[in-house]
Amino acid sequence: MGMLDRRDVLMKGAAAAALTSISPRVLAADVGAPAADASHRLNALFDIIVSEQLDHAPEVVTSLGLDKDKRAHQRRELADRSLSEAVRQHAMIASQLKRLRAFDRAALNAKDRISYDVVFYQLQSQDVANRRYKYAGGGLQGPYVLSQLTGTYQQIPDFLDSQHPIDAKADADAYVARLDAFARVLDEETAFARHDAGLGVTPPDFVLKRALDQLTGIRKTPVDKSVLAQSVARRAKEKHIDGNYGAQAEKIVSGKIYPALERQIAFLKSLQPKAVHDAGVWRLPDGAGYYADSLAQATTTTMKPAEVHKLGREMVAQLSSQADAIMRSQGLTKGTVGQRYRQMFGDPKFRYPNTDEGKEKLIADLNKKVQEIRATLPHSFGVLPKANVVIVRVPKYIEAGAPGGYYNNPTLDGSRPGRYYINLRDTAETPSWTLPTLTYHEAIPGHHLQGAIQQEADLPLIRKLAGFNAYAEGWALYAEQLAVETGMYKDDPFGHLGQLHDAIFRGVRLVVDSGMHEMKWSREQAVKYYVDSIGDPEASAVTEIERYCVWPGQACSYMVGKITFLRLRDKAKAALGARFDLRKFHDAVLTCGGVPLTVLEAVVDGYIAQNGEGTGAGPASHR
Repeated sequence: MGMLDRRDVLMKGAAAAALTSISPRVLAADVGAPAADASHRLNALFDIIVSEQLDHAPEVVTSLGLDKDKRAHQRRELADRSLSEAVRQHAMIASQLKRLRAFDRAALNAKDRISYDVVFYQLQSQDVANRRYKYAGGGLQGPYVLSQLTGTYQQIPDFLDSQHPIDAKADADAYVARLDAFARVLDEETAFARHDAGLGVTPPDFVLKRALDQLTGIRKTPVDKSVLAQSVARRAKEKHIDGNYGAQAEKIVSGKIYPALERQIAFLKSLQPKAVHDAGVWRLPDGAGYYADSLAQATTTTMKPAEVHKLGREMVAQLSSQADAIMRSQGLTKGTVGQRYRQMFGDPKFRYPNTDEGKEKLIADLNKKVQEIRATLPHSFGVLPKANVVIVRVPKYIEAGAPGGYYNNPTLDGSRPGRYYINLRDTAETPSWTLPTLTYHEAIPGHHLQGAIQQEADLPLIRKLAGFNAYAEGWALYAEQLAVETGMYKDDPFGHLGQLHDAIFRGVRLVVDSGMHEMKWSREQAVKYYVDSIGDPEASAVTEIERYCVWPGQACSYMVGKITFLRLRDKAKAALGARFDLRKFHDAVLTCGGVPLTVLEAVVDGYIAQNGEGTGAGPASHR
């Protein structure tokens, strides 16, 4: 999963080219123009739309490596997170949708119709949500501005440390300017959360506690030990940049940022006396609708919560049966599948020492695993990413509430590789039999391969930035299955059990997510089902369950996406027979970039039509 700001609608993923200045007059050509001209006009409109988005997303601009030339000023800025900015963004999305809706889709060729449908789907779903829900800035990226996983207190320190470049004095000065802006942003979010609380939108008591634990931990860190101050001081010194940046940063942290954090802490504490323990969003204003819409956006399907719940239970049963057979072959015969997984978690032979040295060894072993996988990729893929991927620890100051692993894309120019983050707060939570599958998911052939290919593909810039959970997470879960099919576990039965564990885990997510948000399950009921099914330590289960509480629907995208990729592969095999080529299939579904699953169906139909005797139909318009 990517950890960039989840309220950026069109900004997830990465891009492969800088923006150019496009005049709106280029869009005024006749509707009946030839397809080539229509393509030109569509891409001109796309460039205007994405430029409007990037104008107000400086962190994304830096993340993509576009903060230079005309966008150099954005390296000094942080995005506005005020209520008034949310209103402006809503108007912008509505305007962009109106402009795209006026475009003649019928004049486009098949490839451009895919791009049209992808962008239309994003803008329309966001606009509908903006109009319906008046909290969290609109949209469906989670109902709480502040939680253990949302809020700039959780995002900006790591962003400044790992993504803000410091190669010259101007970069260090820009870092200091962003530090100064950070205090403003914290107060904007506090005001936003206070507004939402007035609407009856407050996190559950356990979410408030987790967020307060993290906020308090950051605030209690001595100023000179804060990553916010240390990062610029260390990196400026390494580059021999004159200036006492450590002292400048410490002054801002102590005089502005820590007071803003104290105000945020005080506000969240003020919510605690009346906070409820109910886990689901059903209790929020229009909560049932919010969950149904969140589920639809996450899965890019029309599946209902009850269907998701039923699918989850079916997948847990089916995959547990497969795990049972392998466990029995390895002498694990007593207890339920979940209980036997718990035995594996507790077995010392699978555990790295819970020390800095042990954690460094774990990361070194994962890097070796990535190199082994890389050598096998040409057997299954024709197109491979140019960008590299590195493995790093989740920062200690957010590891308590962070997931087990996540991925951030590389920059456009290759100056920063893709990053696969692994949470090493306790190595007991990451036994060796879980690590191959986590690596296949987050790095290659999972998120890094997909994300880097998307940013390097021949696509309009706006498409390179587009992200859909069901596509990206579905691909990464499909990649875990692909590792089995390509023999990566041939001599590693416990690693194969790890793969099945993680597949069952994604089935469990369908059950508990719909259970809490639709069926009013308690947090404790969800944790019990989770632990009983896959045997994870309760601390891991609690972190995951609390994640689903603040990101409703998102966790369901994985299995729904995987099943779709497998179904479409089977469809292509059946249609093409001996003409089916796995490498070409993978290239088709990856170089098209992130798409809703409904559009992915059309992409595969096109692949079948081009490689066989069948015909493929383009996707219907999403008007």
